[in-house]
Amino acid sequence: MSEESIYDVAIVGYGPAGAVAAGLLGQQGLNVYVCEKLQKVYAIPRAIAMDHEILRVLQQLGVVDAVAPFMEPFTDSEYFGVDGQLIKRMTMLGAPYPQGYTPSNVFTQPPVEEALRARVKQLPNVHVDLGVEMMRVHPDVDGVTLSIDERGQSKLVRAKYLIACDGGSSPVRTQLNMPLEDLDFDEPWLVVDVLVNEQGLAKLPTTSVQYCEPERPCTMVIGPKNHRRWEISLKPDEDPMEVQRPEETWKLLSRWLTPQDGELWRQSSYRFHALVASEWRQGRVFLAGDAAHMQPPFLGQGMCQGIRDVTNLSWKLGSVLRGEVQGDVARELLDSYGIERKAHVRELTSRIKHVGEVICERDPIKARERDAKLLAECGGVVKDTPRQDIIPKLETGLLSQEASTARGALFPQPWIKQESAPQRMDVLAGNGWRLVMASNVEVSEALKGLPKVSVISLQTPAYSEMEGVAAAWFRRHECVAALVRPDNYVFGTAATTAELANLLAEWRMRMSNSRETDRNAMQAGHSVH
Repeated sequence: MSEESIYDVAIVGYGPAGAVAAGLLGQQGLNVYVCEKLQKVYAIPRAIAMDHEILRVLQQLGVVDAVAPFMEPFTDSEYFGVDGQLIKRMTMLGAPYPQGYTPSNVFTQPPVEEALRARVKQLPNVHVDLGVEMMRVHPDVDGVTLSIDERGQSKLVRAKYLIACDGGSSPVRTQLNMPLEDLDFDEPWLVVDVLVNEQGLAKLPTTSVQYCEPERPCTMVIGPKNHRRWEISLKPDEDPMEVQRPEETWKLLSRWLTPQDGELWRQSSYRFHALVASEWRQGRVFLAGDAAHMQPPFLGQGMCQGIRDVTNLSWKLGSVLRGEVQGDVARELLDSYGIERKAHVRELTSRIKHVGEVICERDPIKARERDAKLLAECGGVVKDTPRQDIIPKLETGLLSQEASTARGALFPQPWIKQESAPQRMDVLAGNGWRLVMASNVEVSEALKGLPKVSVISLQTPAYSEMEGVAAAWFRRHECVAALVRPDNYVFGTAATTAELANLLAEWRMRMSNSRETDRNAMQAGHSVH
């Protein structure tokens, strides 16, 4: 047994969250180790939905064009009640798109994962071990040692930090006794993926459908090309293993298709859970993705949540490992990961559960009451509800203490005019801290001694936007400046030059290693101009 060189970060698990973490950390120049039991990408699709926030991250990784052939816009989702009447409709935000991409998408997971891995393979500072198993995790005050079984041979891998992206059964979480909190949702469902032929496609709805029927709630999702997915609730007397048999699965699909209408791609029984880790950090170990949380699939947020996790964590680890923040500032920055993500996951899971409760009501009387209530709320005319309205803001963590409607929200990514061709804002400004202003204000003195910040004035030729997305955002939130974090969330906003000085002074105090001096400066009257 030998000990290898020390890495900055080790990642256990190489699914979508692990691959994104490896890419984001590797692009920062950090030395990264990844281990994964499987030799190849899992060949069967699991996740099927991806939103514009995640596409913006894939843009940062340089893979957004590579995954585009495997994606399509999400159709509307229509909800039908007890008597087959339309009771709710989920849509997407309309153009111009706030994040620079179609807000809701369906995708085919295996080739998207292949594209992520191909990008990571281009990074010489990321070492990926496939077909190996992490047997034991040994954390201490200075780092983490992993015991790795490599085809019968043992080796040790040492890293300063560890991210566990090792799935719902997470050996890392289990070994470190990091419990999950039950958010009170536990139901058996069958998930079926079908590659439907032309004959079958002609029989199916042209929108995704939620059948909110007490007898058997179920969902049909329109995936890319001829991929269709059904999520079918199971009754208490049904054997989850039995319904996975092809002949039994086809019986459940008989309402829509026959075996002559397509080919079964996957049929798997699951218990849909709502779980979240009690603690997301234990010393130098962090949980992410399914290791940290599981939620029902009704809005297709499972994979998106995992990628939000590692996007949040990666820039914070980078700041600490590069020495940009130290001591208490570094500790609080890393602590903010779990504080922010746990609260966000709990809130979104609560909203997903509410959607699930609309779909899953088994009592016919209560289901009719539900239908009547939803129709009464919209005056009998079902209105469009964008899926993005369901996604909450950050409400706690590394955010300005001055509340505003935009604090904790995603900042938009407008298209910027360029002589050669329009560019999305992040391509020009990068993905670090950004101070975006509706007009030009001199702030250079206020930024001295702080992490590098890109200053973006939308009234300068360099950042003249095409569609007015950011300008409309500033008007809507009644502000003229926004300080944007590396994960695209808004630290805080300012409506006046004086408020901007206060915002930057607060940021200095929160992020500066010489915190006491900066706190005194704030208390002396925000002397930053």
